[in-house]
Amino acid sequence: MTWIALKMLTGDKPKFLGIVLGLTFAALLITQQGSIFCGLMCRTAGQVYDITGADLWVMDPNVRFVDDIKPMIENNLYRVRGVDGIEWAVPLYKGNARAKLNSTGIDPVTKQPRSFQVIEQVILLGLDDNSMIGAPPPGRMLAGSLEDLRQPEAVMVDFTRLRKLYPGEPWDQEPALPGLIQTAREGIGHLLHEAGLIREDPAEVGERERARARSAFYSRFLGRDLEMNDHRGHIVAVCEATRTFQSNAVVYTTYSRAKLFVPRERKILSYVLARVAGADRPGLTDEQREGIRQEAARRIAGQTGLRARTSRQFIWDTIDYYMKYTGIPINFGITAVLGFIVGTAIAGQTFYNFTLDNLKQFGALKAMGASNLRIVGMILLQATVTGLLGYGIGVGLAALFGQASRGGELAFFTPWQLLPISGVAVVAICLLASLVCVRRVIVLEPAVVFRG
Repeated sequence: MTWIALKMLTGDKPKFLGIVLGLTFAALLITQQGSIFCGLMCRTAGQVYDITGADLWVMDPNVRFVDDIKPMIENNLYRVRGVDGIEWAVPLYKGNARAKLNSTGIDPVTKQPRSFQVIEQVILLGLDDNSMIGAPPPGRMLAGSLEDLRQPEAVMVDFTRLRKLYPGEPWDQEPALPGLIQTAREGIGHLLHEAGLIREDPAEVGERERARARSAFYSRFLGRDLEMNDHRGHIVAVCEATRTFQSNAVVYTTYSRAKLFVPRERKILSYVLARVAGADRPGLTDEQREGIRQEAARRIAGQTGLRARTSRQFIWDTIDYYMKYTGIPINFGITAVLGFIVGTAIAGQTFYNFTLDNLKQFGALKAMGASNLRIVGMILLQATVTGLLGYGIGVGLAALFGQASRGGELAFFTPWQLLPISGVAVVAICLLASLVCVRRVIVLEPAVVFRG
């Protein structure tokens, strides 16, 4: 019966392809829109992800998410340091500044040399002068060194927005991320290297070559100047920062220097980053470490009146804010629901027409003694095969879309939880399409095969 069901399914190729196409469209749209939504939500907390090494974020009690800056007086830093169980605490400035840049280059429209004057809003991060807590790790430095940030007037710029700051550069020569074919080739080579069949790992070789190319290209920006609040900044390094919800460039400097790059205020401290003593003891589980940090956060709140959150809590605070107070979830949810409805309509209608065309075949099987349960099993098998094909192709196309958009402006992140959600949606479409067909076949009289 299995073979007969599959032959019936693939016998009418246009209808078979129509069913698979409807399910593919639904799986693609749900997975793609879900991935863009998850990527966008992750970007809202991008700077919390970037700042590693600190266990706690201490802030004004009214702060709701990472960009909701409510400055504090600097004495709060010493109050946090005095809380029992705090190993160290350092200041962090986070705010917006206006950068003015003058450069020369080729006009992207006329292709003629010209001078550029760019005034752009930037996200300014002021790191602790001594420890540099909050800076990108060494692996994300593209040109220059973090130690150079200690030089007078030094700033470090994120590479993703350099195109806005320096429009006259030869951006067509900018090193690009590897394409799909190159990624697949390096992945296969990595497996062969792990198996001992080849000496060098192509993935490592390719990454070293790309790192050298990036360093050579972005080194051209070292030594250039910009102006913020009538103070000169000297670019000493180019780094890679996680893209944020805002589209502004990220500029790093020291905390003391950041106070010069923005208009003077009485309150300047944005956050206090703190490390909890004993949270990193070996042998503890992640949940135990998180519990120690949360207990320290409660002590800080009780003794200082400030709000203290672990990095995990602050990430979810930020995501929850955008979920509740923006229209982003509604917009993406509507698109996903439309994909589900359209997929159900296409697959259901095509599957129903397919069943109608095969009523005589089902009647012949019932006349030969096949039970209703066996016939229903055949229909469910056909729905399962088309569902698996549509789901696999749809998720694969979504993955290709994500690979093609990697490194661009589009946020795209596919958590593993999204895949079963898409799978459940495709299963629901198949069940809805099958129910109509099952009812028609169950009430079918075997004598229909002898009519006409």
